[in-house]
Amino acid sequence: MILSRSVSVLHSCRISSAPKLISHKLKVSFPLAHGSSALLSLNRSEGKWVRVFASATETEAEVERKGNDTFFADQAVSWKSLGLSDKVSVALRDSGFGRPSLTQAVCIPSILSGKDVVVAAETGSGKTHGYLAPIIHQLTNTNTALDSEGEERRMPLKTISLVLCPNVMLCEQVVRMVNGLLGEDGHPLLRVEAVCGSQGWPDKQPDIIVSTPAALLNNIEPKRNRRVEFLRSVKYVVFDEADMLLCGSFQNQIIRLINMLRFDEKQVSRLVTSKFGKPLEIDADALAQFDSDNEDDADFEEDGSISDEEEEEYLEDTTQIPTVENGAGADIRKGWRRVRKIYTRSKQYIFIAATLPVNGKKTAGGLLKHMFQDAVWVTGNFLHRNSPRLKQKWVEVTVDTQVDALIEAVNNSSTDRTMVFANTVEAVEAVADILEKASIQCYRYHKNHTLEERANILADFRENGGVFVCTDAAARGVDVPNVSHVIQADFSSSAVNFLHRIGRTARAGQYGTVTSLYTEANRDLVEAIREAVKTGQPVETAFSRKRGFRNKLKKRAFLKAGEAKESQAVRA
Repeated sequence: MILSRSVSVLHSCRISSAPKLISHKLKVSFPLAHGSSALLSLNRSEGKWVRVFASATETEAEVERKGNDTFFADQAVSWKSLGLSDKVSVALRDSGFGRPSLTQAVCIPSILSGKDVVVAAETGSGKTHGYLAPIIHQLTNTNTALDSEGEERRMPLKTISLVLCPNVMLCEQVVRMVNGLLGEDGHPLLRVEAVCGSQGWPDKQPDIIVSTPAALLNNIEPKRNRRVEFLRSVKYVVFDEADMLLCGSFQNQIIRLINMLRFDEKQVSRLVTSKFGKPLEIDADALAQFDSDNEDDADFEEDGSISDEEEEEYLEDTTQIPTVENGAGADIRKGWRRVRKIYTRSKQYIFIAATLPVNGKKTAGGLLKHMFQDAVWVTGNFLHRNSPRLKQKWVEVTVDTQVDALIEAVNNSSTDRTMVFANTVEAVEAVADILEKASIQCYRYHKNHTLEERANILADFRENGGVFVCTDAAARGVDVPNVSHVIQADFSSSAVNFLHRIGRTARAGQYGTVTSLYTEANRDLVEAIREAVKTGQPVETAFSRKRGFRNKLKKRAFLKAGEAKESQAVRA
């Protein structure tokens, strides 16, 4: 397309994922969707807990008939009925969230159960509030009790939550969503701080810290006391956009953080059992004394960092899930290093994703199944699928017709907010120039803008609407309400980006349209996607971030050429 000729191919195939109903050890009927036969099942299968909702894929006719009831839980399901306090329930309703969505109706009880949770659900299904609400519920109950008693006795360490996001924009979005939940006094229920970009470590410890992996490590690794206190305080750890965090350049940072957090759990488990034989109330002084007493036996070097040998051992530990044991103090005392896989868990890990490939050990889903084998999996109705609320238009163009087709697609938008995607910064600038020459004013959004400029551009678009021309920097996680039309000026270069692009519309129970301009080079890919959409199959392939559609097509062309040569040889 515009300045970019991506050749791509996409095979539609069913996901061989964890969230499948195999065994039926425990089933609980739950009125999730009005008029549907959805069943919430909690199964123990192949060593992992699986929660699945939605019994079948909804057709467009069913969506028209049921309206928003294919997105929202049943009228009888309220925030309070899911286990949230009156304070949090009222804050959600006052913020405009009168009813929980299907995804929220399943993931909130799962998180409140205290188990590790993997939430893999389509974009716009309410995942962010789905994890924030139960965490805020837990923290308000815990920290309020501590604050009320702290003046009369030594103050225990404050329990906090850590939310990790892949970039600054998503961090700031999570902060805004937390600050949007207000108490009766008009102030946010909890104090939240972002540690990313130009924002350093907060002077006063907040209830929730939202950070990128690199920014967090840069702030806690050089200072041992800060690191120890922080790791000890963290109770809930959320990995937002988990598929991105567990792959590529983020993976080593995330594995390192998980190992630090798990090591802290082991130290806490040893503290409460090894010397005293019974659980203790852990405060700052007790932890300082414990760390001082065990410096010779600690797994940290003098500067507080994990040694190379220990880090290698930790990486091996991630392939096994620690066994939770209570009362194993004697064994722990005799050989802490030898039995470090047996300890009492004191943190909860929550993974959130809109795309989660599971085929292969190196994929994000495969890694989670290996590292967190007892996690509860919550999967959405349309994970890796086309939403029935989404109408797709396909326009094949040539070099001569692509400009007119682009302008026509933008002019045909019957909405105040339209997003136009291109693959590169140069393509964004070219598309924006074309639109402005056609007297169509638009925003430009790409990595060449500073963080402050991007934040201002996004805020203006949220408030005023218009045409927003962008790269895939705006495709993942960015929530802009009431985007009814998405246009692909350049066809997506990967399956993951395709799913995130179309997920910018038809969000939160709304309807939307996607217009995709494609060339002859993309024809096979488009046919594969249209067939998947028509049959309700997952749009799932090329999930490796190192290989795009171009490589897939080259491989297929190579195989076809080989088959042709073989056929000629046989005839000869």
